[in-house]
Amino acid sequence: MKIALSQLNYHIGNFEANTKKIVSSINSAKAKGADLVVFAELAICGYPARDFLESDEFITLCENAAQEIAKHCIDIACILGLPIKNESLHGKDLHNAAYFIADGKVSSIVKKALLPTYDVFDEYRYFEPAISFSCIEFKGKKIALTICEDLWNINDNPLYVSNPMDDLINEQPDLMINIAASPFSYTHDDERIKVLSNNAKKYHLPLFYVNQIGAQTEIIFDGGSLVFDAEGVMKAEMKYFEEDLQVFDLSEIENVKNKYPSPLRATDIEQIYEALILGIKDYFQKSGFSKAVLGLSGGIDSAVVCALACKALGAENVMAVLMPSKFSSDHSVQDALDLVTNIGCMHEIIPIKDAAFALDNLLEPAFKGLPFNLAEENIQARIRGIIVMAMSNKFGYILLNTSNKSECAVGYGTLYGDMCGAIGVIGDVYKTQVFELANYINKEKELIPINTIVKPPSAELRPDQKDSDSLPEYDVLDKILYQHIELKQGALAIINQGFEEVLVKRILKMVNVAEFKRYQTPPILRVSSKAFGMGRRMPIVGKYLI
Repeated sequence: MKIALSQLNYHIGNFEANTKKIVSSINSAKAKGADLVVFAELAICGYPARDFLESDEFITLCENAAQEIAKHCIDIACILGLPIKNESLHGKDLHNAAYFIADGKVSSIVKKALLPTYDVFDEYRYFEPAISFSCIEFKGKKIALTICEDLWNINDNPLYVSNPMDDLINEQPDLMINIAASPFSYTHDDERIKVLSNNAKKYHLPLFYVNQIGAQTEIIFDGGSLVFDAEGVMKAEMKYFEEDLQVFDLSEIENVKNKYPSPLRATDIEQIYEALILGIKDYFQKSGFSKAVLGLSGGIDSAVVCALACKALGAENVMAVLMPSKFSSDHSVQDALDLVTNIGCMHEIIPIKDAAFALDNLLEPAFKGLPFNLAEENIQARIRGIIVMAMSNKFGYILLNTSNKSECAVGYGTLYGDMCGAIGVIGDVYKTQVFELANYINKEKELIPINTIVKPPSAELRPDQKDSDSLPEYDVLDKILYQHIELKQGALAIINQGFEEVLVKRILKMVNVAEFKRYQTPPILRVSSKAFGMGRRMPIVGKYLI
């Protein structure tokens, strides 16, 4: 039996486009001699559809699309993920399901049992879990079909206490197929391979796994569909961050070594780079936008975002706005201009000195002669926000936010100023990783000026300002933030690792106090296991620190 794995980039709710892609892939798989083509979890509607799933019309459109796709499954079968109605009077209205389609009709339905409710997942809000499981017979083989977490057993993931495969194995299947919508994080690929390999070994069956690719606002899917033999040896690893269709012969997977070569594994920074490019590109394409604007300061954050945007959208579609103030250094302006020259994007220079002076004069009676402080610093940042939003409104540009994760974490940013934007490009990338990204972007030639990379980071909102005046050095700050945010460690646990107690408590307090700011920031492209946004839900008024 020849099995095609099709990893596609779906668009949530775009049934016409999704159906067209799926049908095209069915025809391609058929032309390559496949007997069965496998698509991802909730392929028809896209993942996550969220409260679209509460619309009866949306579910009807899913079913209509599935029936249209079924017409093309002649001389080839397909496995297709979609939401279906729960026919029972009890429980949630829907099941997260998969159709097995052959001879132009749905011949079997598999429903998901283990519904994730952690981090970015909220499936139990919509779906009723399955309680019974059976294999699918096709061409003399028994297929144990599972949906994503249904193969993440207790030994690999303590969130789940059972595994449908423990029931399915009693029917003596010949192979396992798992369809998934598994979001990207730069540590997840190794974890995913380990979990799937362990399952192949545990049940002593070949395993075919298909994931989707593409970005759905902040959530990014990286593809990387996989095939394992019954010993848990990875036999094939499909492309990452690209659509891909590959056909595998079951008998070769079982008997032939090294038939299907895997691509070279990418480093964490390479993966983050590819994920951010895909995230920007899909946000614009799926929203119907084409041109971006950002404030370009001469600092490393805006330089990296500008380079990423030009790669994703084309330099001709990116407008960089330089907005020097009286505190901006000459080298910062020159660094920004050098970047624009190197990268070829559009640019405007709009000084803010006069606007800041006018607002200072306007507020002087109310401020009653009080000395210059954070209020005046933030006025400068908010003037810049007004300017880039005016450019957005006037020319139809979409504003890219350039705040990094370290800044987002400790509240080092100005609401309605440098924190505004439609999408946060590097809000899940720590400052130390931003430097790595800059060097990676420059790997072939210098796009980001070297001076931008090596100079001390500064917001340039007061004379001789440096980030280190207000924050610990980033190599220390980021290590503490990683322990607290990604690893969910409290102050005592972090202190016990050898970090200074006063510093740890100060940083965690800053993270806690800044929660109200993060509630008002744009969605952030998720590249880590714990990004700010929908996957990290903290109370604004909470005071728990340890």
